Amino acid sequence: MKVITATIYIHLVLLLLNTCSSKGGQVSDGVMWRMVRRYLPHAVGAVAVLLLLYRAHTTPCPEHTATSRVTVHREEGHTYDRTEAMIFIGGMPRSGTTLARAMLDAHPDVRCGEETRVVPRILQMRQQWKRSAKESMRLLEAGVTDEVLDEAISSFILDIVVNHGQPATRLCNKDPFTLKSATYLSKLFPNAKFIFMVRDGRATVHSIISRKVTITGFDLSSYKQCLQRWNSAVQTMNMQCEELGPTRCIPVYYEQLVLHPKEWMAKILDFLNLEWDDAVLHHEEHINKPGGVSLSKVERSSDQVIKPVNLDALSKWVGQIPKDVVEDMANIAPMLATLGYDPYGNPPNYGQADAVVTNNTRRIQREQGKWEDIAEAVRSQTKHRKGDTNT
Repeated sequence: MKVITATIYIHLVLLLLNTCSSKGGQVSDGVMWRMVRRYLPHAVGAVAVLLLLYRAHTTPCPEHTATSRVTVHREEGHTYDRTEAMIFIGGMPRSGTTLARAMLDAHPDVRCGEETRVVPRILQMRQQWKRSAKESMRLLEAGVTDEVLDEAISSFILDIVVNHGQPATRLCNKDPFTLKSATYLSKLFPNAKFIFMVRDGRATVHSIISRKVTITGFDLSSYKQCLQRWNSAVQTMNMQCEELGPTRCIPVYYEQLVLHPKEWMAKILDFLNLEWDDAVLHHEEHINKPGGVSLSKVERSSDQVIKPVNLDALSKWVGQIPKDVVEDMANIAPMLATLGYDPYGNPPNYGQADAVVTNNTRRIQREQGKWEDIAEAVRSQTKHRKGDTNT
């Protein structure tokens, strides 16, 4: 019945599109494709989730413990379930999430991989259902209780993460907006730990706008609007992290990770109960190598993480934000002060870098051509390697 419902939904969407396109040219191709982009992902997502709900709802469950009720995944002798000490890395896009996961990916016991883009969407869909009294009632009437829904979603997420790359002692997921659902994820995966990447909102927004990173609800023509959206999203994630407490969620400031990589990677590994390994300070040496750091050809940060940790991106935003926005920064983005940034620090003072980071920066600037060649080689390698995941 659930699969039929999803199928009907898809047919209705296609019927709507067909009707619009046949009304004597009243609807332009642009409008039609906007409708495709708007409705088709929901239909595809509905099929995926409802198939999982169907499987969860019809599978006999003699016991009702978290471990026995979730699908167990076995890959090359590795067994995974909901009790895994999984690692979730999140924060705003362009806040250092890719750098953090690349440094962790260099650790021999950790596998993160590229963004899935699927996990935050399934979490968002669940939030939409829970916010709607009508949808919640329909689910209950169909016998889809919170327990069934949680089981299906946790199984789906675990399936995605496990099959996203090679087996590892510790599985890690890096999808920035998952941290907006950190509290819920902590319930699904009771032993999971969360890394909340924090970055100066002015730098984040400048990077989003200058790199044309499309994010739902962000107007890339307006620094003010993007900063307000940044403020709202980061406030939500910060509250979630605080709710979980310091044993489950650690805020990591991008600026401090860049300025003091050894100190902060030591803190992160200690938080994750992982032994120290020098490889985390040399992630660039493990790019696209077996068991190393796998890069995506579509992630906007891939061209940056091929380099050793450096200072180039810290203050690029200075002088790029409109004057009226700069002057009203404390009111536009109050989370800057909440997170410890000076809203009127322009340029900012993030602190003194470790000598190794300063040396890395100078070396990269001297050898600019070399690093451009390396970036091109990595892009080519990433494009043609087997098993590449389009995210």
